[in-house]
Amino acid sequence: MPRKLFKKYFPNPQKIKNIKGLGFISQWLHTSDAWHLNRSSVCRSFFIGLFWMAIPIPSQMITAALSAILFRANLPISIALVWLSNPFTMPPIFYFNYIIGSWFLGNSPSDAIVFELSWNWIIHTLGELWLPLYLGSVIVGITIGTLGYFGVSLFWRWHVVQRWQARRKKTK
Repeated sequence: MPRKLFKKYFPNPQKIKNIKGLGFISQWLHTSDAWHLNRSSVCRSFFIGLFWMAIPIPSQMITAALSAILFRANLPISIALVWLSNPFTMPPIFYFNYIIGSWFLGNSPSDAIVFELSWNWIIHTLGELWLPLYLGSVIVGITIGTLGYFGVSLFWRWHVVQRWQARRKKTK
């Protein structure tokens, strides 16, 4: 895997260590596991980042960071992958998750839902939407996280084999 490319765009762990506003979490940010660029930590970070990207909660970056620290994954990759769900991509992602959740529950997705910014709508309609939305989000998150994990693992392995073959050709 092109470590130089990753290191070029990653923040410097020493600069982050010098940020005084991090307070109590700085001890966890400075573990070496949070910054490792090896196959297992990058694969775990892809699973974590893609999983939390699919879950409709506020502060996805914080949950991804805590999960990366807990599971010894690469912290910057986990956080960066959460950014795939942004204000432009969230509506189609979460609508797809809602459809998947409705399908798993045996319900038909309601196409006639009209959004209103009122407490009445939030209390009545959101009560019907939350179960299929979160069930679908967990299913989609686990699915794309697993695909990301194995996809990166296979790509990493392929890249290493290609470099071995190039070295072998160079020495002959």
